[in-house]
Amino acid sequence: MSGKFALVIEDDRDEAHLFARAVEMAEFDVEVVYSGDTALARLAAAVPDLVVLDLHIPRTSGTQILHHIRGNARLQRTRVIVVTGDPQTAERIRDEADLVLIKPVGFDQLRNLAERVTSTASSSE
Repeated sequence: MSGKFALVIEDDRDEAHLFARAVEMAEFDVEVVYSGDTALARLAAAVPDLVVLDLHIPRTSGTQILHHIRGNARLQRTRVIVVTGDPQTAERIRDEADLVLIKPVGFDQLRNLAERVTSTASSSE
């Protein structure tokens, strides 16, 4: 186990699996959740180093989850990669996320960005 923990929040199970594998290849322990309410429950119990977040998920929107992460002092070091098919909403939240990717997202692209965003965060501390 690497000691780095990532939470993938994506309701499409195929994409969630792809994102989880990509982040695992970047040496993270990964947990996948498929709905917003489950994501908020996990964020109350754990502090991930990285969140891969879809904006359009059931029961609590990804935008609300992003606002929750950014407004919670416990989660201040959590890096967030938003992965969405909604470019308009992506533009509105761009300043709150560490990275915003428009779907489709490639496996290698996500793996490399997961490595970079968390290594940049730890080297700036």
